Formats: sequence, structure tokens, C-alpha cells
Amino acid sequence: EVWSCAFAPDGKSFAVGLSSGKIIVYSTSNWTRTRVLNGHGNKVRVVYSPDGSRICSGSWDKTVRLWIVDSGGCRHILTDHTQEVFSVAYSPHGNQVASASKDNTIRLWDPATGICCQTLSFHDIILCVVYSPKGDQLASGSADSTVQLWNVATGYCSHIFVGHRDEVWGIAFSPHGKQVASASYDKTIRLWDVESGGSWRILQGHSDKVYTVTYSLKGDQVFSGGRDGTVRAWDVQSGSCHHTLTGHKAVFCVAHSPKGDQIASGSQDKTVRLWDVSVGGSRHISSGHSQMVSDIKCSFQGNLIASCSMDSTIRLWDVEKGCCLRTLSGHSDSVFCVAISPQGSQIGSGSCDRTVRLWDVDTGTCQRILTGHTDWIYGIAYSPREDQVEVASASFDKTVRLWNATTGELKGTLNGHTGGVMSVVYSPSGSLIATGSKDYTARVWDTGSMTCINTIVGHTNWVQDVVFSPRGDEIASASDDKTVRLWSAATGECCLTLFGNNSTVRRVAYSHRRDLLAYSSFDNTVRLWDVASEQFRAAIKNFQGGVYGLAWIPSIDADYLVTGCED
Repeated sequence: EVWSCAFAPDGKSFAVGLSSGKIIVYSTSNWTRTRVLNGHGNKVRVVYSPDGSRICSGSWDKTVRLWIVDSGGCRHILTDHTQEVFSVAYSPHGNQVASASKDNTIRLWDPATGICCQTLSFHDIILCVVYSPKGDQLASGSADSTVQLWNVATGYCSHIFVGHRDEVWGIAFSPHGKQVASASYDKTIRLWDVESGGSWRILQGHSDKVYTVTYSLKGDQVFSGGRDGTVRAWDVQSGSCHHTLTGHKAVFCVAHSPKGDQIASGSQDKTVRLWDVSVGGSRHISSGHSQMVSDIKCSFQGNLIASCSMDSTIRLWDVEKGCCLRTLSGHSDSVFCVAISPQGSQIGSGSCDRTVRLWDVDTGTCQRILTGHTDWIYGIAYSPREDQVEVASASFDKTVRLWNATTGELKGTLNGHTGGVMSVVYSPSGSLIATGSKDYTARVWDTGSMTCINTIVGHTNWVQDVVFSPRGDEIASASDDKTVRLWSAATGECCLTLFGNNSTVRRVAYSHRRDLLAYSSFDNTVRLWDVASEQFRAAIKNFQGGVYGLAWIPSIDADYLVTGCED
């Protein structure tokens, strides 16, 4: 379940706290994972520091953790609470952290040292806490149905707001600091005047418990989410609900984008949705298996499809019947890439757990676990040569490793990229390997000497995917710069650039028998390009999210295209 969510202050990243205790950080430019923070053992709330460099998390495991966003490292583990921690907040200056707990206290911490500076005690459970825009006050909600206002300097409770008839789980200050919004199990949101302590507006419309509330950047709107599965947008002045956004199960968290055009909601249904504030339209960030499908591959024989997912599993599908044959479980984190051996007897997978696993197709058992990479594995490919019995893995540790697919022994390492390697593919003859990287380049390697023979330069952002043409004379690359480029495999010269995408191009794939190139984008579209005539053929737009997986199924009468998507 998605228990909490938060945008970074610059809007460039987005953190999700799960009921499992994991924290996932996404890049909002293409909604790919950039970090997974492991450490908590139960439900977790997250909040960014004002400069976006840190994340503070509080968990039902009774701890508060402070994380460094860039490295993913945990700087401090704060253990003074004696019961579950339900809420955390950063002060607007970033020099203090507050945590609210079932032990009836709010604790104020120095994030630099991890030392508890002050403890604010109440007579009942504190369920939520937030700083005022100036940082001089705290507002909290309690199990006794009240809202409290605290002086940060003195630790004194200056006001207790009375009006709700059940527990208060959501709390928010308006941007100007003159109002507080509270969300309650009594199915209402109340707006309070900070100076007088009076409840001047009651927002009614949810049909069940309200879990979360937040203000818009201008303070003219309030957004709420609840057990009824809806996100509601309210006008502060009139108190009217002008949007009811449906599609979730119970909504546990709502966050407003600093860019002002979107709100995000996290739910019991294990998804996060992004909503357009003006029209109420949504798209999923994560969905699929039980989560997003990150890659798909088809066997050379055309009878088997393998898919992998952020749910840590690989699934094998019968093409003819369209049914799932088996689920391969064993990875301890998201699986980003999958490949099928030329004979169709083995599956290779690469994961955030930094391992490559080799699986027997017939039995579904894991034959080998290959270790050595020091970061996420994002690409995997088998050599087409029967005498090579080789699998290559590409990692964010900037290397590609070549393995004996039978014994699991490491045959060699390709070094040269200055950024994480996102994709790897063999040429049809197996004599060459192409790779794409975060360093904006693609490289061509000789598999015999394991040396780089060409560095392909031209993209202006990450190279997400690379693929050889069926004849092996061209390489197609997909990039975050919204283009697909075709290159000469021999010289590395750019032959053609395909524009027209509105977002990151994630996957690219040549058809087996026809000169068609398919490429998928995070603008929820798959496009087809006729390579021979150099003409745009079609755009397929009936997707409800970014297309992460793309594969052709060879057939006697035609080539069929398979897609794996956020939906």
C-alpha cells in the first residue's frame, strides 16, 4: 500500500512511502525510479527537507530516519519514541524535524546531529504534525478529535481547536499561515482560524473517513483524500467541492506539485496517481503485474513472452493461449530487465537487488545467482551464438559484465562509460555489443577483445535503449531527449533522427521480417516508422501510462507487437 507521498521542493523528484517500510524515489521528468531506501520495517511517512537534499521518514517501527537523497544513505536513526511514529515534518528553514507518535508526544530533533532537542507532551495519541510557514508554530491532530497549536520556542500548547467528532489524521497550514486545515474520521475537513481558534468552514462530501489534506500553492484550494477512494478539490472561500477524482481504493496521502499543475495521491490499491488540477484527469505512475511492468521480451521461437515488474517477479506467458504459465520469484527488489536465451530454455533477469538470476523455463527454478555488480542492473541480453553461451548485464555501476550462461562464471567486464549503463544488446552475429548510458552516449564493443571500437555521440540526455537492426548494419537508440536516432554500426555516424515525441523515449525495437521500427514514449504512445521508405507509419495512443516494454512476436503471416505498460 502507498502510505505517504511527497514532492521535492523543486518538483524534480517524488518520494513514496509504502506499508512495507520501503521508500521509493522517482524522477518526475520520466517517472522512473532513482532510489529505493530500505531500512524501516513497517508503514512509513515521508517528507523532504526545504532544500530537497534530505528525506525524513517516520515509521510504525517506532523510528525516525534521516536520508541523503543523492546517495540513498541513512544519516541518522532516531529511536527515542516508544510507540509507532505516525507523522514527520521539516521546519521551513530545515534546521529542525518534528515527529508525532502514539506515545502521546511530539519530538523536535536537530537533523544535523540526530539529537532530540525538545519533547512536547499531550494527553492522547498525536496522529499528525506540521510546521507553520514561518516555523514558529506547530499544528497537530490527535486521537481525542482535537487540533493543537504549539509554540515551537517554548513547547507550550497555545490553542486546542475543538469541533471534530473523531480522530484527526490529516493536518496542513495554509501558505500564508493564517489557517489550518484538518482531516478527520468524522468524514469532514475543517478550516480553522489560527489567531482565534475558531472553525470558520466545514467541508462535507466524503462518504467515509478522511485521511489526508493539503493546500494548493496559492492557498485558494484544499485537496483531501479518504477511505471512500476519492480525491476532492475544494474552493476555500465558498467551501464547495469543484472536483471529485475517482479511481482509487482508500486514499492515504495527497501531495501538491510545487509546479502547481498536478497533485499526486497514494492509495491502498498500491498505485500512485497524478491528477491534472484543472480538469481532473489522471494517469498511473505504477501499476502492472501487481506493480508496473518494466520490461518484456519474446522468445526467438515466438511462443513465449517473459515480463518483469517492480513487484520483484518475472512472469512467463503462453503467446497462443494468452495465459500466464508461471511466476518466477526470488529477487528481493524490483526487476528492471529480462531476456530469453536463443534456444528458449533459459531466462535471465536483472534487478535493483544488484543480482542477475538465470532461470530454467520448464521448471521455473533459479539455476544461478550472479553477483558482482555494485548498483542496480538495468539491462540484460543473451548472445545469439550457440557456441558463445553468454549473457551480458548492464548496470548503474557504469559497467557491463559478460557471464557464462551455463556455469555462471564471469568472463569479462566492459569499462568505459562515465554514467550508469541502461541497456545492452548483441548484434545478430554476436560479434558486437551495443550499450546505452546515462552519460548521453552509446558504445559499440568487440566481444572477442572486449574493447570499445566506437563511441556514439549525439544525444543530449540519457540513452535509455539500444537495438541492432536485423541485418546488424544499423543501431537504433532511444533517449530522454525525446528522440530516436539511427546510427551506422560500422562508423558510429548518425543516419537519421526521429522527432515528434513529447517525452522520454523508453524502448525501441525492430520487427523481425519487415523494416519497421517501433518506439515507445512516456507520452503514452507507441510509434511505427518504416525504415525503408523513411516514412512515419502510425501512432498507437490507447495507453493509460508510459510504455516500458516493447517486443515483436515473429509469425508466418505477420509480426505482432507486444507492449508492457504502467496500466
